[in-house]
Amino acid sequence: MSKAHPVQVIAVTGGKGGVGKSNISVNLGIALAEKGKRVVLLDADLGLGNLDVLLGITARHTLQDVLAGECDLRDVLVNGPGGIRIVPASSGTQRMTQLSPMEHAGLINAFSELGDQIDVLIVDTAAGISESVVSFLRASQELLLVVCDEPTSITDAYALIKLMNRDYGTNRFRILANQVSGEQEGRVLFDKLTRVTERFLDVALQYVGIVPYDEAVKKSVQRQKAVLEAYPRGKASVAIRALADQVENWPLPVAPRGHLEFFVERLVEV
Repeated sequence: MSKAHPVQVIAVTGGKGGVGKSNISVNLGIALAEKGKRVVLLDADLGLGNLDVLLGITARHTLQDVLAGECDLRDVLVNGPGGIRIVPASSGTQRMTQLSPMEHAGLINAFSELGDQIDVLIVDTAAGISESVVSFLRASQELLLVVCDEPTSITDAYALIKLMNRDYGTNRFRILANQVSGEQEGRVLFDKLTRVTERFLDVALQYVGIVPYDEAVKKSVQRQKAVLEAYPRGKASVAIRALADQVENWPLPVAPRGHLEFFVERLVEV
């Protein structure tokens, strides 16, 4: 793999489930692909993967097959909407939720063969703060934390930030307010999170905006379509494209940080 090719590794996470991070992951990937980026989306919910179901895609192989040595990563990759490629996880397989750090590393190591074919790797993490989630967060260059206006979302987001900051020294988090009524509600939500983190932690939270509540998102999920494809001019689609404009201007990694080699190395260290 070329050492000169930086790969932007973005983990999309949320603490609790139900905040819409998988939809953000998929549609952000599509929006970046529209800009000419070569995007791979990793379903990192290893035991309850759902990206293939979300998009109505049939996956012949999953990461479980890679771990079992039955195929390589190229066999697992499936074409998704808008030109993105997806690495599906297995669903209903408890074994995949109990991988050792070395097994995590073995799975991610498979990405090294694709390094020159990827500009952006989006990691759609599982809910919660399990060892698996932490492994992927530690290995990623950018942490995009999706929150919504529910007390449990704020509480769980704070718990995740606290864990990553105190135990692993992560001090930068990008915050996206999802399913909110408008910019004002998004700012209020961000301020709530900022107040508690400033009081107890040494972290920098960066507000990256909102994705407003949009019935089109629910309709597109029911149709097993990405909202950017089903409702390209909807409120949510416009907001996600604005987010992609920001992501495009985030600093590219400097070797080795952010390269897929680094992604692998960090997982081996866990």
